[in-house]
Amino acid sequence: MTGSATQVLLLDLKDEPAAIAAYDGWHAAGAVPAAVVASIRAAGIRDMRIFRAGARLVMLLDTDAGFDPAAKAASDSADPEIQAWERMMDGFQQPIPGGDPTAKWTAATRIFGLSEQP
Repeated sequence: MTGSATQVLLLDLKDEPAAIAAYDGWHAAGAVPAAVVASIRAAGIRDMRIFRAGARLVMLLDTDAGFDPAAKAASDSADPEIQAWERMMDGFQQPIPGGDPTAKWTAATRIFGLSEQP
């Protein structure tokens, strides 16, 4: 995808089976509020996928070249519907060990690319 980038972000859920099941349910097809989905798309995020292994989440973001995380954060902070979603999700989430305790998602560092190998 020309002019795009992929970002990988990590987050842990609270390791409680009922909470994990509820979190999965909130992310099922059609369950995420329309305002949240619209905000993601409007920010220049082409695709977003979240994978879970146990309580660990991995988010893959494919963004347009003009994607600006600071602008997305500012827009989200001014939107009451997004803030309500974030407050609800905060009850399920926690930073990964060794991550920034003031950040929700921790950016992963890419250390390998098959296309760079001989």
